[in-house]
Amino acid sequence: MIVRPAVRDDLADIVALLTDGVATVDGAYVRAFETVDADPRNELLVLDDDGAVVGCLQVTYIPGLGRHGQERAHVEAVRIRADRRGAGLGHLLLRHTVDRARSRGCTLMQLTSNRRRDDAHRFYDSLGFVRSHEGFKLEL
Repeated sequence: MIVRPAVRDDLADIVALLTDGVATVDGAYVRAFETVDADPRNELLVLDDDGAVVGCLQVTYIPGLGRHGQERAHVEAVRIRADRRGAGLGHLLLRHTVDRARSRGCTLMQLTSNRRRDDAHRFYDSLGFVRSHEGFKLEL
């Protein structure tokens, strides 16, 4: 089991994780993947079990003046394949991501989670994340 940067050949598996099923990889997904892949402040990571993508997440490194100019890591699109949940794979993937962010000099990792995802909230709590802010979104 390894955590590695995603490659173009992983895209169908990643899209299936994000959509909870099999989805068609169209031009929009390809363009988005290429944009993320080309940006040094973004990483799309996969959890690879002997060639099978069983998890993924995206982490964006955000510079800012807050926290005395320290970079923060923003995590999103965290998914573990449904048939592999509950086996500690999410912990493995997130611990790797936390270590990677620390090695980059980040002093904070943040994420949001849908209010209805109680299991996900317990998962993040177990990793030491603190529910410190109320999030807001505006569809554009």
